[in-house]
Amino acid sequence: MMDNTLSMASKKSPLARLMAYPLVQIVLGMVLTFAAVPLVMGIASHVVEKPYRILWPQLLAALLVWCGYHFYVRHIEKRQPDELAMPGMALELGCGLLLGAGLVVLTFVVLAALGVYQLGGVNALSVLLLFPLAELVLVGMAEEMMFRGVLFGVTARALGSKAAIVISSLVFALAHLPNAGFSLLAIIALVAYGVLQATLYMQTRRLWVCIGTHVGWNYCVSQVFSSTVSGHAATDGLLRGELLGNTMLTGGAFGVEASLVTVLLISAVAAYVLRLAFASAPR
Repeated sequence: MMDNTLSMASKKSPLARLMAYPLVQIVLGMVLTFAAVPLVMGIASHVVEKPYRILWPQLLAALLVWCGYHFYVRHIEKRQPDELAMPGMALELGCGLLLGAGLVVLTFVVLAALGVYQLGGVNALSVLLLFPLAELVLVGMAEEMMFRGVLFGVTARALGSKAAIVISSLVFALAHLPNAGFSLLAIIALVAYGVLQATLYMQTRRLWVCIGTHVGWNYCVSQVFSSTVSGHAATDGLLRGELLGNTMLTGGAFGVEASLVTVLLISAVAAYVLRLAFASAPR
């Protein structure tokens, strides 16, 4: 029996043996998941006039990201993508949205108490405030599938959960290096956020809560508090306000995500969730 097993293993094609390497799986997973984004956006920008490029390119790209990730999981990892199963999606997505929004509100409340954030007024409610959701859903899906679904998942199986948390969080932070205003505090905040997201994924083995947290954070920073998100220019949201003062508190050009307040708050929440996750892990 053992001879037969060894014989079957030795008959694996060179391609199959190559696909078994964790680094190869990570690269393939990243490419298959993200490739649709620049492809769809590039084609849309060259073929369709700007007034007609509203919502649909982002939604189409998000659908293709979904398909690419499913293809990778089924054909490269050879398993079912249970982390994106539909039962329970609404509750998990909702919890993630509340967590992301809650962290943003708490951050700005603290900044306002410190005199750094000054509220200037409230803009009229408009359906236009919902339009950025298409892009934010695309970003949330793509980044969570790549950094948590692919990078964390493959690394955890190869090196264990602790190493996977560290590696996936560092790579997630460094992926934002080209963004305007990137700083040491930005790195620390993004690493802490990566730890939080990886730990949520490790604990739930689902991506919905991670996607919800990602979308909730980005949407509230940009469309509620009209503030800069990861170095991307601020837009007019619900509240008119501005961050003034020490860049260690305001985050400078990178935005509130590079604020010391954000670093401390996210680190505290990440440490708490991390402790819960390892306390409940089987020994």
